[in-house]
Parts: sequence; C-alpha cells; structure tokens
Amino acid sequence: MLEEIILAGFGGQGVMSMGQLLAYAGMMEDKHVSWIPSYGPEMRGGTANCSVTISDAPVSSPLISEPHTLIVLNRPSLEKFEQDVQPDGLLLLNSSLVDLEPKRQDLSVLKIPASELADEKLKNSRVANMIILGAFVELTKAVSMDSVIAALKKVLPEYRHNLIPLNRQALEIGADLARAGR
Repeated sequence: MLEEIILAGFGGQGVMSMGQLLAYAGMMEDKHVSWIPSYGPEMRGGTANCSVTISDAPVSSPLISEPHTLIVLNRPSLEKFEQDVQPDGLLLLNSSLVDLEPKRQDLSVLKIPASELADEKLKNSRVANMIILGAFVELTKAVSMDSVIAALKKVLPEYRHNLIPLNRQALEIGADLARAGR
C-alpha cells in the first residue's frame, strides 16, 4: 500500500494538523510515513500545504509531485494542485469554500460542505478540516479511524484534549458522508 496525499488550504484551516494526524496514525500502525509542510508568506490566512506519504514499504523520497489524493480546503489550492493528481486519483474538496468546478474528468471527486456542516451540526467551524479528513480515511483506509483519533492526543496540546470528542464527531460525519457519496 502506498498513499501519497497533498493537503492544501489557507493558513489557520488546520491543513498541517491534518497532515500530522495522518503521519502519526501511520506511525502508530507501524507504517512508513513522511510529512513535509509548506507555508506561504503569511502563517494565518496565507497559503499552506503539506505532503504526506503513508506506505507499507520504506518511503524512498518524501517529495510528492503526482499525489494519489488531493484534499483542498479553498479555491486557490484547487487551482494550484488539481493538475498534479494522478489519473484516476481522488479529489476531496470543501465545497463551502471552493466555488469552482474541478476541470479534470478523470478523478473521483467528493465535494463536502465541510465548513457549513461544522457550523451547523457541531457549532464549531474549526473542525471543518476533520470532516474532510474523516471522509479521506473512510474512502482510502490508508490508516484506521481509531489511529487518527489516538493521534489527536499527540497533535493537540494537552490543554486542548477536551476537544477530542468534538474532533471525533467531525471525523465520523466525514466518514458517513464518504459512505453515502461513494
């Protein structure tokens, strides 16, 4: 199994946290992982993306030029990375913030109104990223949901561990949407 993912959005949307969660979850499952963050000129509000590789075999290079999966949380990220995804790859996008249709016809696309769902169902817009992540985990099975939830204890600072149940709910909403949208 080899899963190469690019996650992209604005700084502050939790792109780096999503990548870290995947990397930690992979390590907990004794998989080979890499995580490479990339920031735009501003931290919060600027562009941010990260590359994550999860594999059963050693990762020869952490650089990803043609990901299997692209997760985009904003329109500029779709415009920047869509052309890089492998043919027959997976595109997950936050349709609350991406008002552009993907150009590629050879991708499996799942549009999730993650920001709206986070606001309406969970009353916390900061977990929109976790809804998308839950869909990714359900669709790819690259790591288990239990490992992602356990990884929250490593990624979130201890004073934020009270948010783990909320993040779990967001992950479950995303997984449910993925099952329904297949």
